[in-house]
Amino acid sequence: MIPKDVRIKNGALPDRPGVYIMKDASGTILYIGKATSLKRRVESYFTRPRDDRIQEMVAKIANIDYLEQPTAIEALFLEASLIKRHQPHYNVLEKDDKSFSYLVITDEEYPRPFVVRATDFDDNSAGQYKAVYGPFKSARAVRASLDIVRRAIPWSTCSPGQRRPCFYATLKQCPGVCVGAVTPREYAKTIRDLMAFFEGKRADIVKRYRRDMQAAAKDKKFELAAMLRDRLRALEHIQDIAVLSKDDAPASVAEDVGLLGRLEAYDISNISGTSGTASMVVFKHGTPVKALYRKFKIRDVLGADDYASLREALRRRFRHREHGWEWPDLILIDGGIGQVNAALEVVRKLETARLIPVIGMVKGKERKREDVVVPPAFAGLTPTLSKHHDILVQARDEAHRFAIAYHRKLRSQSIKRHE
Repeated sequence: MIPKDVRIKNGALPDRPGVYIMKDASGTILYIGKATSLKRRVESYFTRPRDDRIQEMVAKIANIDYLEQPTAIEALFLEASLIKRHQPHYNVLEKDDKSFSYLVITDEEYPRPFVVRATDFDDNSAGQYKAVYGPFKSARAVRASLDIVRRAIPWSTCSPGQRRPCFYATLKQCPGVCVGAVTPREYAKTIRDLMAFFEGKRADIVKRYRRDMQAAAKDKKFELAAMLRDRLRALEHIQDIAVLSKDDAPASVAEDVGLLGRLEAYDISNISGTSGTASMVVFKHGTPVKALYRKFKIRDVLGADDYASLREALRRRFRHREHGWEWPDLILIDGGIGQVNAALEVVRKLETARLIPVIGMVKGKERKREDVVVPPAFAGLTPTLSKHHDILVQARDEAHRFAIAYHRKLRSQSIKRHE
């Protein structure tokens, strides 16, 4: 419980997203943080065991202010803005951690949003960008926020001059920079909307979209009106559970969100070492997203070497990060500890703030059950994995089905060529 001598704005903290501001008796800001529930998050400072630095800070808290926000995404960006403005002492101490990241908007004909690590960013480099937001403690939270906002404000990481629309253009999450479907002037409006959202002006964007939609309908521009309607709905109903972190939610919820945010399941298929293939299926929050499935024709491996085939597939998969492929929160391999270790060889070489968990799944004794193979490094995830065992089985089976289907197609093509 919060001590009675600590004064709280309006006498109580709401169970809503927002930013909390902790001050000492003189009114000096000690710390600024975000929360999906202001009430639960702030109370946790006074109930959970903390390290010496946090205990020292908590002892100084005399006043707690807060600013409610509609979503955790907006709280995330407001927190960064306020920290940048006020530079509270205990936030500055946290910044010494080089795992912090920034969100930047490039300054080019078709600006693009990117997450940049603190180690690759300094005050001198800030001038080369159209806008800079941060620093943020969680790069994953920023990337998740970008993915969610993209459904309402479609932005692009494409280069113009391509012959075919990019994957996100087919989902209507890229305005078509890739194929010249949007002019730099038109695209500049999208970037202004994106920046306005990050600056806490979602209500202004909603008003303008509604006004423009009504005007388009009146002028019988029904396709434009429908597009604005869809963007308006996405903007008004943003679901931001994917930006939760362990600091902002009970541990069980945080683990569920983190692991099931994006689950990728892989399987290798070959017969007698020929026509080797790998499949990648994607589940988001426990639901398959078939538009994100991918298949790989194994090129560099001779014979039936599942380990080498898996390493090749994963190396090629992670090269696509720069092309907009979101990184997974959990990797599931159809196989045992050998396959898991092969996958970990690739994952450990990635430049990430944290190691992406890799697990396997094999048939249990007498093939009557499905056993999850969890390396020691991820043993702490076992309770959460057990709770979602059915989803893991479904993802593994889907990866196997997808790999077999692609393998059969390649085998059929090979046979026809030799007839």
